[in-house]
Amino acid sequence: MLGDCENCFGLCCVALPFAASADFAADKNAGKPCANLRTDFRCGIHTRLRKSGFRGCTVYDCFGAGQKVSQVTFGGRDWRQAPETAQLMFDVFPVVRQLHELLWYLSEALTLAPARPVHADLRRALDETERLTLLDAGQLADVDVAAHRQQVNTLLLRTSELVRAKAAAGRKQKDRRGADLMGARLKGADLRGANLRGAYLIAADLSRADLRDADLIGADFRDADLSGADLTGSLFLTQPQLNSAKGDAATKLPPALTRPAHWTREGAPAA
Repeated sequence: MLGDCENCFGLCCVALPFAASADFAADKNAGKPCANLRTDFRCGIHTRLRKSGFRGCTVYDCFGAGQKVSQVTFGGRDWRQAPETAQLMFDVFPVVRQLHELLWYLSEALTLAPARPVHADLRRALDETERLTLLDAGQLADVDVAAHRQQVNTLLLRTSELVRAKAAAGRKQKDRRGADLMGARLKGADLRGANLRGAYLIAADLSRADLRDADLIGADFRDADLSGADLTGSLFLTQPQLNSAKGDAATKLPPALTRPAHWTREGAPAA
């Protein structure tokens, strides 16, 4: 599930901090509404975020945590009408965001046939993660998200190993987990079944690279060139990762993800 801004109280625009940089045109402290947030909780510059210097907003997604906290955890009471709830709401939001990200990964893992040996464990982890998201606000604030992420990550890693082992079909791939590949020249590279978990691929040239069945969880694709790359079947790729990269109409994507609006049909990033 991805973010539904229509049913959220602009939580990412208030709860989270950002600093003036290439991604944000100004500083903002956590708990302080962004200057562009309107009274109806919508962004006043949504259609021109990149041109206005707020590229960071275009690569963020709460995985549905915003509407969960707004409509379920706090029952539709917003922080303006009920200011006494504001701080707890802002504290809970990033917790639920992490849990919803895990739900995304677990749901994907359960669709992968090679991971069938761990499907039962994945289902239990999914149910437990969903249960945590439905706790009341006070309980959510006390959830040890780091510990839960570690438990889930063990299952996701096993899922990755099972899928990539089948994809490798006798080929050996160098383990690039957490590798510094910033600016790397990987044009046309055969990265099928590669382990790129947490790899730094900032501004890397991955044009026409084959990334089928590659584990991309947590990989940093900021300004990476994915023009013509094949990402079908890649593992744990998210919309925010795609949004931070460059690509074109020839880039092949998993069916659950959409082509970012700033990618042009000609293959160059939008200005």
